[in-house]
Amino acid sequence: MHRLLIALLAALDAVLAAAGGIAVVLAPLTLLWVFGLGDPDWSALWPASAAVWHLGHLVPLTVTLPDTYLAATGIDPTFASFTLSLAPLAFAAFTGLFAARSGARAAEAGAALTGWLSGSLVFAGLATLVALSSTAALVASETWVAILLPSLIFVVPSFVGAVVGSWRVGDDGPIDALRARLDRLPHAWSEVPALVVRGVALTTLGLVAVGAVVVVAGLIARSTQVIGLYQASNADGTGATVIALGQLVYLPTLVLWALAFVAGPGFALGTDTAVTPAATQVGALPGIPVLGAVPDSTSSWLLLLVLLPVGVGALTGWILRSRMPLTSGHDPLAPRLVLGIAVAVLTGGVGALAAVFSSGAIGPGRLAETGPQPGPLALALGLETLLGLLILLLSPRFGAEPADHRAEATRDIPELSFAARSHLPFDRDEHMTGPTPTASVPGRGIASEVWPSTYRDPDAVAPEPSAKPASVPADATGGPASTSDSAPTDDDVRARIRAAWAASGDDTQPRR
Repeated sequence: MHRLLIALLAALDAVLAAAGGIAVVLAPLTLLWVFGLGDPDWSALWPASAAVWHLGHLVPLTVTLPDTYLAATGIDPTFASFTLSLAPLAFAAFTGLFAARSGARAAEAGAALTGWLSGSLVFAGLATLVALSSTAALVASETWVAILLPSLIFVVPSFVGAVVGSWRVGDDGPIDALRARLDRLPHAWSEVPALVVRGVALTTLGLVAVGAVVVVAGLIARSTQVIGLYQASNADGTGATVIALGQLVYLPTLVLWALAFVAGPGFALGTDTAVTPAATQVGALPGIPVLGAVPDSTSSWLLLLVLLPVGVGALTGWILRSRMPLTSGHDPLAPRLVLGIAVAVLTGGVGALAAVFSSGAIGPGRLAETGPQPGPLALALGLETLLGLLILLLSPRFGAEPADHRAEATRDIPELSFAARSHLPFDRDEHMTGPTPTASVPGRGIASEVWPSTYRDPDAVAPEPSAKPASVPADATGGPASTSDSAPTDDDVRARIRAAWAASGDDTQPRR
């Protein structure tokens, strides 16, 4: 594919990634304006949509409440200005996945660098345009932060996707050079770097799946409390829809909170609060229906949830163990130990990033601290997955046959399952002249006896010599045909040539 076309497609991916996230917010607000619900102001729709999009890309917002609102609601004036930084990670997840797919597609098309640069520059330009055109008095953010963080959320996954795609299909450049360098490592260590990356991907997907299952289980177990908070909000159909959409974009954030709960450190819902399997200590919570899934008290049985990350590590270790090569029937310990430690350390790093992304402020006062802590979550996930990894990686491999035994078992197997044909020597004279045919039938082509024996099937039985014809037919040149089945001699050839010259009436003697 042409590089210009790849660049254009990557730019289109960047446009769709930015427009899709903003449209999720702008479309419902536009419907509210069209139907005149709540008397919305059209000039405020774009700044509000851009502010939500920025918050979804980890940009902190400074909210300033007007004096008229404070007077009408009776809110303490000290809470008139606060920071909102707990991100609805659905926006960041959408942008990151779209960027990773764009980078991988450009790499598979043979122009990873071109596609990555094109998409990154276009998305950065769009982020700059959104940041400069969405200034508002009530909701503000730092301009450079509003440009940098959304751009990084696209640039980094796009780069990762480009590297993965280049590793898969090759790039005739640095990725292939790195692969060649890794192939030169000892046989037991050559697969370790690729297995580390595969292991981190497996543990990350497994832990996210565990968090999602726990969220669903909590919503089902405490559905009565969730429905009660919906009813207490006294929202009409439109308000209930807006609340549901707001909770939906925070669903990835809730999954990471559930993962922190399963791992043990838990998460906070305000200053000096904690929600863990061992104990729950929370005060007054906002009337958000999904927070009804937070347990009021805990049980000692919830401590068994820590076995889920251990199980994820064990499953990952089993998959990696089956892909590790044997070296002359020997299974060295050092590569397996290094593999398990590396995957566990990187998984802990992923847990720390998840804690950073899923923590922040959701309001003034004590609500300024919510979410898990990076350090405890990283340590817990690293140790739990390490335990599961080492159980499977360091255990003996059952049912695996060493390479030496397989070589000995296949040593006596013949390469061919049929008998080889005998080779006939090449007869140059017979190839040039061929045997004299015993009969010639016009229109039937050359008889099979004319072909040299080297062109025949080696397994075919040689035909019986045909009987000598009763009468000798005249030759086409007027001379008698040869009565012998053998090849004509030189004298016969010369005689036929003289006869042909004589029949033509030319007095010139043929050249010998």
